Amino acid sequence: MEKYLNEFAVGETGIVKKITADGKIKRRLFDMGVTPNVEILLRKVAPLGDPLEVTIRGYELSLRKSEAQNILMEVQK
Repeated sequence: MEKYLNEFAVGETGIVKKITADGKIKRRLFDMGVTPNVEILLRKVAPLGDPLEVTIRGYELSLRKSEAQNILMEVQK
């Protein structure tokens, strides 16, 4: 099942399928290590829903909700 990272529940894991953003946002995500076929675990969501804390490539990363909306994921069971 595919869904965007901002739709994940805390504790949910998935594999990045595609980055749907263009330009600077796409470049920024790639520079932070968010690339296709990498596993992401959603660790925390701030009380107001922004930012999200994820574990990717062995480190914790905070992403804005607007950035997470551009990351199409394949949900892991």
